Formats: sequence, C-alpha cells, structure tokens
Amino acid sequence: MAAFKYNTVNFIFSVSYLIFIFSAHSSKAELRRLQQPAKPDGTLSFLVVGDWGRRGSFNQSHVALQMGEIGEKLDIDFVISTGDNFYDNGLTGLHDPAFQDSFTSIYTAQSLQKPWYSVLGNHDYRGDVRAQLSPMLRALDKRWICMRSFVVDAEIVDFFFVDTTPFADKYFVQPNEHVYDWRGVLPRQTYLDNLLQDVDVALRESSANWKIVIGHHTIKSAGHHGNTIELEKQLLPILYANGVDLYVNGHDHCLEHISSADSKIQFMTSGGGSKAWKGDVNQLDPQELRFYYDGQGFMSVHISETELRVVFYDVSGHILHHWKTYKDELYFASY
Repeated sequence: MAAFKYNTVNFIFSVSYLIFIFSAHSSKAELRRLQQPAKPDGTLSFLVVGDWGRRGSFNQSHVALQMGEIGEKLDIDFVISTGDNFYDNGLTGLHDPAFQDSFTSIYTAQSLQKPWYSVLGNHDYRGDVRAQLSPMLRALDKRWICMRSFVVDAEIVDFFFVDTTPFADKYFVQPNEHVYDWRGVLPRQTYLDNLLQDVDVALRESSANWKIVIGHHTIKSAGHHGNTIELEKQLLPILYANGVDLYVNGHDHCLEHISSADSKIQFMTSGGGSKAWKGDVNQLDPQELRFYYDGQGFMSVHISETELRVVFYDVSGHILHHWKTYKDELYFASY
C-alpha cells in the first residue's frame, strides 16, 4: 500500500510537471501574472540581488547576512533575484543539492523568508532550465518563484520580468565549450518576437503608478560586460515608448546606477551577490553614470504611490548610494 501511495504521488508530480513545462515554455504563451499585495499603508519595500549562487563563497554568505539585517529594518515584502542563481552551470536537476547549498541554507534570516521572484541568467541556461523553473522546487523552499518571463502586480507598481538570455547572439553563435538548454526557446526568432510583443502589450495595458522591468542582462553598463546591443535595439525602444521608470538587471558583478539622456528611465545593476570584478570599469558618459561600485552588495527599493527610493549597500551593509524620484502629478496633487 505504501509503495502504491508513493508511486501515485510521483505520477501526480510527473503529470503536473509536464503540464507546467508545456504551458510555461511555449513560445506563444502570454505573460503569466502574479499578485503581490502591498502593505496596509499602500507602500512596498524589497531587496534586489543578483549573480549569487556559489554555496556561500565569494562573500555570498556575508551579503546574505546584511540582506537579512536591512530586510528586517525595512520590513521588506519580497526579494528580486536578477539571475545567475546557480554557478557555474545552473542546476543539474530537481534534486541538485546546489539549490539547498546556494539558496535555502544561505538566506536564512527571518526577514528573507518572503517570496523570491527570480529570472534566469546565462549561467542558469547552462543547466537543466526546466528543473530551475519547476514549481516542484517550492516543495523544497516555498519562497522560490522562477519563470522565464512574467508580471507581478503589486497594486501601485507592476514588475515585468523578462527572459533576456535568448536575446544575446553570442550564446548561439559562439557558445565556446558551454552547452545551453534551449528547450522551450527554439525557434529562437519566434520566441523573441512573441516575447517582445507580450512585454509591449503588458506595459501598454498597465495602469500602475510605477513600471519596473527586470532582466538578467545589462542594457546600459560600465561594467565588465558593458551594454547588451541586442537589448538596446529590441527591448529598449519598448521601454521608452511605455514610460518605464526602472530597468533592473544583474550580469555585471557590480552595483551601478545609470540615468538616460533620452528619457526618465533609470538603469540599476545589482549583480554583486557573490563574486565581483575588482577594477573592471569601462568608459561611460559621466553625466549618465550616477554611481558605480565594483564590489559585492545589493540594493533596496521603497515605493509609495508618489515616491520611489533606491539605496545600494556594500557587503558590510554600508550605504554607498541613494536616489529617489517622484510622480510629480501625484505628488503635488496630494498636497
């Protein structure tokens, strides 16, 4: 009887997994929408960290400690991961101990026991992507929410998570010795065309006060990887056209804030969750580069109906940079 129950449970899990894979990985699927309630006063606070999954090494554990402390002070509602969640080559499967060793056992603070909304990075695509996207990982850690592209509706703000890795030509034409898991992405151009259309429609239909787009790859950066040309050409015009407030990414292992000379959009990099590149800085227009730090750390965001505040912290929890902006038409209307 016990064996029968075990096999039945496994069968149900297997069927559920296949249904999820079919629906979540179709290149024709619309963006899935999730709901994230704001606090009773209508505000939201959250942390952003990227490029972290190294079993605690390269100061990952130290960054996690400070995230826990800042998260408690700010009473955060959730955490955003900007990708490259498991180094060097993603997860090998649903039972890969790296999930426990790099995530569950590292981010143990009570304040971090909130939803983790996560995108995939290029290193994640080197592993079993379907395993990392599987909802069955939530049975191991209920915080884990990872999909290719999706929308989180948080009342005063909409978050648009975009799968940026398939945009980069180099992973297809010059993969070097790496093997990428492109199941669910091919045919590539169809996938990208549908994704861009879905993001454009979701942004245009959004009535939220604030619009924040999250991807793994940089659009503008002074870091090691620099600008991602494919995203500049294909995604950025959509962000401009739809009044996006922030584009938040990882990929470059640094912390930075870049403004735009062409629009109000701000580019925020939070890729300092573990290993960082010391002294690896490219030239950028000094009027656009508001802040750059090539060490480990993370960022926090606090949003009200009329105000958005960003703070960057180093591995010791010291504030490195802060910035805020207002929705003028709403801000002055409230007085």
